[in-house]
Amino acid sequence: MNQHQFESLHEETWQKFGHWIDSMQSASTRKKISAKEIQNIPPLFRKICHHLAMAKLRMYSPYLISRLNRLVLDGHSVLYRSRAGIVSKLSHFLLVGFPQAIRRDKMYVLLSSLIFYGIFVAVVVAIQVWPDFAVTVLGPKQIYAVENMYNPNSGHFGRSDNSSTQFQMFAHYIFNNISISFRIFAGGLLLGVGTLFYLVFNGLVIGAVVGHLAKIGFSVTIFPFIIGHGSFELTAFVLAAAAGFKLGYSYINPGRIARIDAIKKAGGECAVILWGVFLMLVIAAFIEAYWSSLSVISATVKYIVGAGLWFAVIAYFIWVGRRHEV
Repeated sequence: MNQHQFESLHEETWQKFGHWIDSMQSASTRKKISAKEIQNIPPLFRKICHHLAMAKLRMYSPYLISRLNRLVLDGHSVLYRSRAGIVSKLSHFLLVGFPQAIRRDKMYVLLSSLIFYGIFVAVVVAIQVWPDFAVTVLGPKQIYAVENMYNPNSGHFGRSDNSSTQFQMFAHYIFNNISISFRIFAGGLLLGVGTLFYLVFNGLVIGAVVGHLAKIGFSVTIFPFIIGHGSFELTAFVLAAAAGFKLGYSYINPGRIARIDAIKKAGGECAVILWGVFLMLVIAAFIEAYWSSLSVISATVKYIVGAGLWFAVIAYFIWVGRRHEV
């Protein structure tokens, strides 16, 4: 194949790739590029790299080699910058944006924590004195289900070698916990009343489950199970509630700006928290499916690891990102 045939065959590909590079270098046109177009770029880039190698091997004109070389260099620069940008944004979110957002809204977080953990502890203690209170909260069917699930003598607590089941549970935990967190946050649209309801409800239910199992002597299974993923899962529920209360309060007290503007501002700030909540729930689901449920790991080890995770979560929100604060 001579150079003219080579150029005729691949000219359309080179022009398409060059057009994409130009679009990516302009902020206005970059937003118009579809996800499907972006997915097609890496294979296109590899083709042009191959074309450059062929042009050099066949000793085509310096002009053609220079043109292809420029396309490869520019393409590499844009692709690398895009990927680095994603990594940079994610790391900035985790190391600066998310923890700073929690400290900024610490009063909402404190309020949510007092309500949720206060009710949780109160219910656990109450059931040790009035065991029938667990039946009032959960009902007989759910009592039977949790007893069967966490019975130390059942022989089926935990999963040590079924990776398929673990993955299914991982997906189930993500879906379940995200739906709970969404309801907690979305309740803020009802002036925060919905958030309060779901927060109290979950505190009651979780407290009743833990309190009942502790009362009947199943502490050896329930506490080692929840201590690991609980640091991420329960904290995520509290943070979702904090975002819900913030959204509701922005409607009640918009300050010196229009109510709709106050809601938009609060919604944007809450979005940062909700992205963090999502990541925490993914981590919690992974720990719950692949660590908490394992019966081959001793309770002592789970307590040590769980305590470390609680410390890490608390320390993260207290200290991470402080040097970037004004």
